[in-house]
Amino acid sequence: MSIQTVPTRPFAGQRPGTSGLRKKVAVFQQPHYLENFVQAVFDTLPGHEGQTLVLGGDGRFHNREAVCTILRMAAANGFAKVLVGRGGLLSTPAVSAVIRRRAAFGGLILSASHNPGGPEGDFGIKYNAANGGPAPERLTEAIYARTQQLEAYRIESDGEDIDFDSLGTRRLGGMIVEVIDPVADYAELMQQLFDFDAMRAWFAADHRMRFDAMSAVGGPYARAIFEDLLGAPAGTVVNGEPLEDFGGHHPDPNPAHATELIAALSGADAPDFGAASDGDADRNMILGRDFVLTPSDSLAVLAEHATRVPGYRAGLAGIARSMPTSRAADKVAAALGITCHETPTGWKFFGNLLDAGQATLCGEESYGTGSNHVREKDGLWAVLFWLNLLASSGRSVEELVRAHWARFGRHYYSRHDWEGIPTARADALMAELRASLPSLAGRDCGDGLRIASADDFAYTDPVDGSVSNGQGVRLLFADGSRIVFRLSGTGTEGATLRVYLERYEPDPAHHDQPVQQALGALIRIADELAGIRRHSGMGAASVVT
Repeated sequence: MSIQTVPTRPFAGQRPGTSGLRKKVAVFQQPHYLENFVQAVFDTLPGHEGQTLVLGGDGRFHNREAVCTILRMAAANGFAKVLVGRGGLLSTPAVSAVIRRRAAFGGLILSASHNPGGPEGDFGIKYNAANGGPAPERLTEAIYARTQQLEAYRIESDGEDIDFDSLGTRRLGGMIVEVIDPVADYAELMQQLFDFDAMRAWFAADHRMRFDAMSAVGGPYARAIFEDLLGAPAGTVVNGEPLEDFGGHHPDPNPAHATELIAALSGADAPDFGAASDGDADRNMILGRDFVLTPSDSLAVLAEHATRVPGYRAGLAGIARSMPTSRAADKVAAALGITCHETPTGWKFFGNLLDAGQATLCGEESYGTGSNHVREKDGLWAVLFWLNLLASSGRSVEELVRAHWARFGRHYYSRHDWEGIPTARADALMAELRASLPSLAGRDCGDGLRIASADDFAYTDPVDGSVSNGQGVRLLFADGSRIVFRLSGTGTEGATLRVYLERYEPDPAHHDQPVQQALGALIRIADELAGIRRHSGMGAASVVT
């Protein structure tokens, strides 16, 4: 083995966000840029020598080149083995499953999740720890600190690039490279959790489903599970071939970007069930015929009916949701006599709760749902959970949700994204809003809405005591309504202001209002109190979901 030590210099801005380091492809294509970050990760992981690393990504543009580079760097940095998905492909939840099942030291995931792909699109990388979950904040901060000190990186310099397109074992210097089936471990885990016989019977009874993989990595998983293992007709999975640019799709499963799927689920002859996953298959969208479900309601309904599913028949230890996610799950937790934990945004905050047995189901409003089976949100898992409920209950998606609203009340909910705001303007908006917090409690905002309390959310982890401050501004109204303001950590250009709006309606007679109409007063108040249009220079939100 010939190891080359390459002199380098720090790059500004390599601080991982809520889900790793995400930048434009052109940024990652700069000489030494990816190498610097990977070396910083390895330097921050004591004891990695002689260990096993899992490696894969969502197949977006630059994925293959990055896999080649990381394999060479892993060999030069002393790893004994790398498990890499065939073709360099592994969904984010599959990486977590492989780490946990094979007792790997950790893994590197190459993805920018739901962000666009292609040469002009985005790329990303994040490290997952031995529990299968995203690196905790203390580790990502240590990685960032190391990127700012780095003077050299190590890389294997001899031989041809390794073949990772066919299954089997190869050698790279002193390291073993094992190319694994990206679907096998994950599909086996799903069969341990769900009633595959009941779901096969559902399809055999001529029920129909449409799953849109959005030309992303979820396609091979969906075809193997829904069409091959469950007997769904060929063509149930659409856009199932992973493409470097996602076929021009924005691989984000929400009403703004899954318009074709929503149209396909409309009308008397539409399929019974619709679903989609995102770029790296960790997010999900659930639809019934002529019925679009919010992620917040999805988490609550799954929790309500969890004992119908084999893997959760013993009940739930607890539920965890991100702070901006609606409080629908809180109502279910109260009825079940369990805790609903409120955490900052970012799946890494759920890891400690899951590892400590304090939570079983987790969810975020950004179309992420998961459980203690892995340490990531999991798109196909959520779809299988819903399919299992449809098969075991004999009800439709809409029937299950309406029954939930009748029992617990409806949480009208929406997120307004103001994208591409110049960073200085977005920071000024949040600073001004934070400065106004002491004066907001008790304010009458009209339309029967009075602010009961206003704060900047801080979280103390109940397991390790770590504290995370400045996680989003909350306005809590006396009637249970909420407005939350937060700057996103997943964009690559400018800043994205996310405004989350929630209004609780207990009366079933008022459960059929148009969502934006039901939230109209809160939308007005959000702009008035934060000066969104004034600071951003924009006339309306970029995306409303």
